[in-house]
Amino acid sequence: MTCVRGKLPAIVYHRIRLQSGKAHQTVVGRSGYVCQSCGGMSLKWLGRCPSCGEWNTLVEEPSLQGVSRPASPPAIPVSYAELEGVFYARIPTGNREFDRVLGGGLVPGSVVLVGGEPGIGKSTLLLQVADLLSEQGRRILYVAGEESPQQIKMRGDRMGIRGRLLLVSPETGLEALLATVQADPPGILMVDSIQTLFSERLESVPGSVSQVRECAVRLLSFAKQTGTATLLVGHVTKDGMLAGPKVLEHVVDVVLSFEGDRHHSQKLIRTVKNRFGPANELGVFEMTSQGLLPVENPSRLFLSEHRDEVSGSVVLSAMQGSRPLLVEVQALVSGTNYSTARRTTTGVDPNRLALLLAMLEKRLGLQLLGSDVYVNVAGGMNLGEPAVDLALVAAVVSSFRDRPLPAGTVVFGEAGLAGEVRAVSYPHVRAREAANLGFHRVVLPASNLPLPERVERLELVGVANILDFLEALDL
Repeated sequence: MTCVRGKLPAIVYHRIRLQSGKAHQTVVGRSGYVCQSCGGMSLKWLGRCPSCGEWNTLVEEPSLQGVSRPASPPAIPVSYAELEGVFYARIPTGNREFDRVLGGGLVPGSVVLVGGEPGIGKSTLLLQVADLLSEQGRRILYVAGEESPQQIKMRGDRMGIRGRLLLVSPETGLEALLATVQADPPGILMVDSIQTLFSERLESVPGSVSQVRECAVRLLSFAKQTGTATLLVGHVTKDGMLAGPKVLEHVVDVVLSFEGDRHHSQKLIRTVKNRFGPANELGVFEMTSQGLLPVENPSRLFLSEHRDEVSGSVVLSAMQGSRPLLVEVQALVSGTNYSTARRTTTGVDPNRLALLLAMLEKRLGLQLLGSDVYVNVAGGMNLGEPAVDLALVAAVVSSFRDRPLPAGTVVFGEAGLAGEVRAVSYPHVRAREAANLGFHRVVLPASNLPLPERVERLELVGVANILDFLEALDL
C-alpha cells in the first residue's frame, strides 16, 4: 500500500490499492475549508473567500477516513454515426403553467431543481403537482426532510389534496433513501429539500457544499439508471442565489427559479436552464387559500391597476421565453436636494437606465443630471431584454415633462446610444397580445415593419429614432 503525494499543495491526498483484482480508492488526509457560497477550497480559515469575495463563508469540512469506493471502469468511445437517438415521451403534470416552464412536462430520468426564497411556495407547488400526477395513476414518493408527514397532511387537507398514490417519507439519510427507491422505484421522486439530505460517506454537516454535491450526483445517477423523474427543492442565499452553489445548477437537467415578492399574491417561475426545452420561459401563478393556481391571463393581471391619465406610466409588450406579456413600466423624475442625483430601479438594469439617461441628455438636451430618477416595473416582474428601452425612455420623458401618454398605446423597441431605434424579436407576437387586450395603437421600430403576420384592429406606428418616437407619443 503506497501513498502518493503531488508537489502542489492539496487538501486531500489519495491512496490506491488493489482488492480482489479491482482498483479501489481510499481518501485519506486532513480537513480543509470550503466556501458555502461558491464551493472554493482553502487550506486554512479566511475571513473572506479568495474565489468569490464573500465574507464569513468558509466552513471546515473534514475529509473521508477509511471509506473505499470502487473505481469506475474506463468509458469506451463510440462513433457518433452509430449512436441511436432516443425519444422520451414527456409526462404532463396537469398544471398548465408548470408544464410550460418545463417545456411540456417532465422527462423520464431527468432531474429538476426548484429554487426560491423560504415561504414563496416551492413545497406547496410540488405537493399540488404530486396530487395531479397521482390522479393520473402514477406513484410519487415525496421525501420531506423539513416537515413531518403530519404537517404535510395538514397543509394538503387545506388545499383539498387527496393523493391516492402519494407516499410521504421523512427520510434524510441518502443511503437509506437510495436503498428504498432501488428496491421499489417510484414513478416520480420529490426531495424537499436537497439541503436536508446527508451521506454517511462524508463527515460534513447536511447542507454543506460537499454534502449537497454528493447527494445531487448520486440522485442524478439513480434517475438516469432507472428513468425516474426527480424533482429537488433548493434553498437560496441572501443574495438570491441557489445555495450549495453553482455545483447544483451544473449537475441537474432543469433549473426553475421562483420570483416575485413573498408579500404579493402573484408568483413567477422562470426557467433558468433546460436541457430538454427552451430556457427563460415564465409561468405565472397566484397564491390563494387553495394553493398556487395558474393565471389564465397574466397580462390582464399585471395591468389590472394601470391608469392611462397618469404621467410616467407606459405599457410595454415584453417577451418572456415564447410568451408575450404586457407590463406597466413606471418612472418618477423629481428635483434632488443632494449634490448627486439618485438613480433607483426595480425590475430593470440600473446600468441600462444610466446609459439611456445619458443618451437623452446628449441627443435631446434634456437636463436630467440634477433630477432623481426612480423606475419600477409593476407586479414584481424582472425585465432584461433590450425591448424595454423605449418603455424606459417614454416613462422618463413623460414624468419629466408631466405629460401622460395617449390612451390605448403600447410600446416596445431597443434604443441605441446614437439615438436610433433598433429592431427586436417577435414583433408580431407582441403586437397580437396588445390587440387581444384591447389596445389600438403600437409604437415600434420602423425596421420591424411590415410585420410577418397581419394584426387586425391595430394601428402600427414605426419610428426610426428617439425624436420620432417622442413625437409619435406627443411628448
